[in-house]
Amino acid sequence: MTERPVFQTVDPATGEPGRRYEGHTPDEALQIARASRAAFDGWRATSFAERGRLMRAAAQVLRDRQAEFAELMCAEMGKTLADGRAEVEKCAGACDHFAEHAEAFLADEDVSFGDAKAKVAYRPLGAVLAVMPWNFPFWQVFRFAAPTLMAGNAGVLKHASNVPGCALAIEDVFKAAGFPADVFRTVLIPASGVEALIADPAVAAVSLTGSVEAGRKVAAQAGAALKKCVLELGGSDAYLVLDDADIEAAARTAAQARMVNAGQSCIAGKRFIVLASVREAFERALVREMEGYIMGDPRADGTKLGPLVRVADRDGVHDQVQRSVAAGARLLTGGEIPNRPGAWYPATVLAGVKTGMAAYDEEVFGPVAAVIEAADETEAVRIANDSEFGLGSGVLTGDLARGERLATDALEAGMSFVNQNVRSDVRLPFGGIKHSGYGRELARFGIHEFVNIKSVVVAKASSADRTE
Repeated sequence: MTERPVFQTVDPATGEPGRRYEGHTPDEALQIARASRAAFDGWRATSFAERGRLMRAAAQVLRDRQAEFAELMCAEMGKTLADGRAEVEKCAGACDHFAEHAEAFLADEDVSFGDAKAKVAYRPLGAVLAVMPWNFPFWQVFRFAAPTLMAGNAGVLKHASNVPGCALAIEDVFKAAGFPADVFRTVLIPASGVEALIADPAVAAVSLTGSVEAGRKVAAQAGAALKKCVLELGGSDAYLVLDDADIEAAARTAAQARMVNAGQSCIAGKRFIVLASVREAFERALVREMEGYIMGDPRADGTKLGPLVRVADRDGVHDQVQRSVAAGARLLTGGEIPNRPGAWYPATVLAGVKTGMAAYDEEVFGPVAAVIEAADETEAVRIANDSEFGLGSGVLTGDLARGERLATDALEAGMSFVNQNVRSDVRLPFGGIKHSGYGRELARFGIHEFVNIKSVVVAKASSADRTE
């Protein structure tokens, strides 16, 4: 008999073990996926009105249990309660948005086709597998699930191994909302079990949010099975700080961009490329802003910086800082592991960062800002694009037309914001280029990823076929 995997949670704030969860065997996981595929046959026939009613009910469940789910995220991956509550509300908003707009996004489109009637129709594919990460354990699932289910697909969630409680809670949201049995299911399996699910005929397509390494593996597995996948991978987002920027405001935006979710975000600002004439002033202002993010109890009101997800991850961030300093970077603040249990790391600023340093070449998944000097705008753009990643980017400037030009035409990224920090929003497509992945989530572009975009042509009746 196959042994069941066990998932042990650990509180990142204390290092103390939390709840243990018994997982699914490989056979059970396959049976769950097949049950979802069977449920799809009935779900695809439901009206948009019925799907929307249930999706709005899911939004209400999220709001009713907001405090419970925020505490669950805090216990499993260290998110502050304030951020957790905001994340749950964002999920509810996504449910409402797609409940309202899915039918219009997926409406048949007539095509002029001579003597025949022609249209493009959007129809669901089947059961879609979502392989999701821990850093936004509710949001990254719902931004997949809300459009995917509203399109008429079923969903199977394989969540990160350190947030099993969140994974099961999300399944329960859809159950409590009244969705038909098996339309959305969670499988508690290790990463090694994903390949068998992708290969099984029950799974029609795959969505993954995670590391570049995980993306390569899933893309290869999906390719071998000739199944579509959408990949949202890492990022090393660059922000240009131009010589006409309001330096205090730019530093405030930069710190907000860097410190979202304790820096554990693919779209967090990581590299701040500053024109030489304002570099010293920006460094001083950025240090002041970053030092305002003081480590504190993630369950306490007002805490701006909680722990990182795991001690091993914290140690990896610290190693990147140390290697950068050893290679010549200047440590302006932070950079020391505190003497306390848990996965704590302070807000940190590195200056004088150059190519060949970890803070320049690698994604730093923690509260570490890297300041890179550029001689002029042309060099700043070159440095920003000198990365394997292309997820988000930003321009901080006093000239909005200049910022829009650079954001639109110069920066190699899937998203570019001027004088704001990059963030996901249901109204805008979300995704990247280069090693940040391919495909899009959210907006009408995201709901189109997992449908059959189908051409339908109907010949007009000839005169001989007509009846009086």
